[in-house]
Amino acid sequence: MELNLSGRSVLITGASKGIGLGIARWFAAEGCNLMLAARSGELLDSAAADIRKTANVEIRTFALDLSDQAHRDELVAGCPDVDILINNAGAIPGGGIFQVDDAAWRTGWELKVFGYINMTRAYFAKMSERKRGVIINICGLGGERLDAGYIAGAAGNASLMAFSRALGGASIHSGVRVIAVNPGPVETDRVVYLGKERAKRELGDENRWREAFAKMPYGRPASVDEIAPMVVFLASERSHYISGTVVTIDGGMANRGAH
Repeated sequence: MELNLSGRSVLITGASKGIGLGIARWFAAEGCNLMLAARSGELLDSAAADIRKTANVEIRTFALDLSDQAHRDELVAGCPDVDILINNAGAIPGGGIFQVDDAAWRTGWELKVFGYINMTRAYFAKMSERKRGVIINICGLGGERLDAGYIAGAAGNASLMAFSRALGGASIHSGVRVIAVNPGPVETDRVVYLGKERAKRELGDENRWREAFAKMPYGRPASVDEIAPMVVFLASERSHYISGTVVTIDGGMANRGAH
């Protein structure tokens, strides 16, 4: 399917690894020029070099801490003309109401919740002036399948889902589409680490980490390549009628109840 994305400029936060890097690879395959932001300059440079091996696109990297408003402002100033914004940076800590203290809660939300909101505010203004643009917020299943053991993440992701729906319902009048994507568990470094910790705790052997995911759909987490293509499709003109909605990619987990 021709997505007509060649030559578009895409800014991706949290792009040095995991879902963000996977999204970058798929956009590059469509001929998009990339602006990649994350904390680690070393990882970003490695990711950019790897993408350049298979895609002849322009890639710029920005090693910034997007929990810092000054760094967010720096990124916006360095990338004023963006066709597609992918908000992906941030991981909110796990734990219940008494395990996540105020400092940890605020730190997690500053990067992900307020980071997404402030980046969206900045680029929605610029895109509205041009009457075109797409903003996609990578949220997470935690905002849909609520768990008191992940209370800060549940509340944060649910907030971003509502934010995306509310803005996306009105943004089309400015020529801009706003969408949220909710991945379920994805086989990233973080999920593998959590799987190893669980296998060590429950099975006595971290090398049996895949067994810790046996009750997931298909008996495994999703791969990055089962998430990233949908993000690229949603950013394309093939999805022109999609805005103000949440697309969940979880193998049906949100609807499985207690099974």
